[in-house]
Amino acid sequence: MEVERRYAGGGCLTNAGWTLDHRQERRHQKEGLDQRTHFERDRDRLLYSSAFHRLAGITQIVRAGEANVFHTRQQHTLKVAQVGRRLAQKLAKEQKRAGIFRGLDPEVVEAACLAHDLGHPPFGHVGEHTLNELVTKHDDDGFEGNAQSFRIMTKLAIRFPEVNGIDMTRATLAACLKYPWYRGKTGKEAKKWSVYKSEQEDFDFAREHHANHSEKTLEAELMDWADDVAYSVHDLEDFHRCNALPWQKVFAEKDKIISHANRSHPVGEHRLDAAYERLKGFLEGTYTELLSEPYDGTREQREQLRRMTSQLIGTYIGAIRINEDRSSNVAVTFNSDYVDEVHILKQITRDYIIGSPTLAAQQFGQQRIIRDLFEALTSSTDNSIGYPPFLPIRLRYLRPMAGTSPARFVADCIAGLSESEAIALHSRLTGAVTGSVLDPIVR
Repeated sequence: MEVERRYAGGGCLTNAGWTLDHRQERRHQKEGLDQRTHFERDRDRLLYSSAFHRLAGITQIVRAGEANVFHTRQQHTLKVAQVGRRLAQKLAKEQKRAGIFRGLDPEVVEAACLAHDLGHPPFGHVGEHTLNELVTKHDDDGFEGNAQSFRIMTKLAIRFPEVNGIDMTRATLAACLKYPWYRGKTGKEAKKWSVYKSEQEDFDFAREHHANHSEKTLEAELMDWADDVAYSVHDLEDFHRCNALPWQKVFAEKDKIISHANRSHPVGEHRLDAAYERLKGFLEGTYTELLSEPYDGTREQREQLRRMTSQLIGTYIGAIRINEDRSSNVAVTFNSDYVDEVHILKQITRDYIIGSPTLAAQQFGQQRIIRDLFEALTSSTDNSIGYPPFLPIRLRYLRPMAGTSPARFVADCIAGLSESEAIALHSRLTGAVTGSVLDPIVR
């Protein structure tokens, strides 16, 4: 039976279990009242957190600091948050009753977008995969960037003297669960997961009103799509600006792109072929001059590039709608044509940028840094204190939070470094650079 209630304070309730009161609850209630709503506080706490600040020194695709042309993980996150907020505002206007039923607040969506990459370790996905391999040998939960983000918010971040974490509302925590399950042995649960068993109490709190299914909440779905849209477009923009995208090959190697895209997005080559042709028609029809000439940064090229990315993002924001079927736990529906096009854009980046030998060489060295740091921090523990005597002071508070899992502690330490800190600490520990005793490296 449909349930809707309106509270005196103007808040609206969704369905019987996902009320505004439930959505605003915090596990610890460590806050004072001010002019902001509960969800505005969530957004602000994330924006001011040390974990968010660290993202300025974390890779998106190319190493942070490589050149000003490339997005850092923080710049990517800010654009995801902008797309997510505008998307939430759009749907709240166009599908007001559905948004009320499912639970929709632009502040929650923006907060989840700001939080979605907090757990990314140095060197992005390369660092994530390497840490997962190393941690899994000692801890079945392994390492996953999404699960680490949830761990940071609920346990590792510092805000209050009495409790760990930054005490997010239930709605924001649920919106951050892109893969709302623990690591499994097989299937999708073995590939991606959003929580470690060490955060079970926080996970149960976040999913209390969605415990009977494993679908994302509406706000988590919007965060996830905003992420897909933002990086599928701005990564192409970055590599076009540095003349790294061979558009002639992109337009000539359709079969390769479609075949590869069908592996990660298995919807059938006929659909992906149609998506490729739509994109090609749009790009060649409107932006032939931009894509056929070397990018020199002229005013005309910059204007065309901005217009192209704006049109793509504007189009793909329209791909997602709130599911009006209230009997379904699936919160959204998608325009499959737009979803297919986004996957083609992502595949272009994978084939022509991520697969390049120059980037592969850089990533090989980055994996070595992660492995060496993991080995140094694991093998040099002073049992009387529980960590190596050379461990930077800022990281020492993490040891008791890892409980009986030394590998989790080491992963927390490494994942809490910026890339410049990881490189500097590695250089110091391997003797490549002796450094100064006055430089703590990690501040």
